[in-house]
Amino acid sequence: MNRTLVLDIDASLHGLDTARVLDLADWQEAIRFGCTWSTWKRFRDRLNEQIPCTHGTVCMGSGDFHHISQLLIERLAHQAPFDVVVLDNHPDNMRFPFGIHCGSWVLHAARLPHVRCVHVLGVSSPDVGWQHAWENHLLPIFRGKVQYWTIGVDTRWASLPGLAKGFRSFSGAGELVSYFVETLRENIPGAAYLSIDKDVFAPEVARTNWDQGHFDLGNARQLIAALSGKLVGSDITGEVSAHHYRTPWKRWLSALDQQPAIPVDTLALWQAQQMSVNRQLLDWIESASQQQCRDSTPRI
Repeated sequence: MNRTLVLDIDASLHGLDTARVLDLADWQEAIRFGCTWSTWKRFRDRLNEQIPCTHGTVCMGSGDFHHISQLLIERLAHQAPFDVVVLDNHPDNMRFPFGIHCGSWVLHAARLPHVRCVHVLGVSSPDVGWQHAWENHLLPIFRGKVQYWTIGVDTRWASLPGLAKGFRSFSGAGELVSYFVETLRENIPGAAYLSIDKDVFAPEVARTNWDQGHFDLGNARQLIAALSGKLVGSDITGEVSAHHYRTPWKRWLSALDQQPAIPVDTLALWQAQQMSVNRQLLDWIESASQQQCRDSTPRI
């Protein structure tokens, strides 16, 4: 079984003793939250030099690095077309004119020719409400390349520009997951990539440095089990870590996004909570991946 791979950028990941660790701390300021395309290409080259050919789930620290998922998905171009399943409290399909950032990467993943559709599950952020409609990339939703699965957000506006098929609205996480599992069985053929940002969870499950959603661990376990035999890759982000940006525009954008401050005296407690959640998620993903191996083993 492939080992978990830790991209150690912000020193937030602890307790994964059997994981393989890549030290990328020197890239934190450059790529955290977002970066220009030239910086992104340099980071991609560095990552491709160091990352092993085969590995298990990739853990990459704070949700401020969720755009790394785009590179991990890009590396799977040799696979037959697959769907991407993202658990996230935010759409991550927002406009960012300066390059790529943690809230815009879904657009770029959806553009990859080997990605059929990106399903973003668990969004309860107002980012998908009508007030922020103009900030979302709407064309991939219209084309069926991106779908939002939301909780408790008024998305009726989407019917006006003909986007209703790209929005699924639910009153709770359990209802959403049950419906998606049925959709997975009936309408999503073949393989899938799973990306988990732990801000999809309610705060009592795992505290993050972003506003949070409504999932509990049972919801995640049900969904991961439904992906058994389908997974071609996976990643986990949403750790808590503190960083003071040296770059003025990053301080400005971070302030605009109103990221809540992390109390210094509770950081270690939150990180311990996060590690407990990580171990459970990794166990469930490993079980789903083992099923993938069994299903692909030739029978004599």
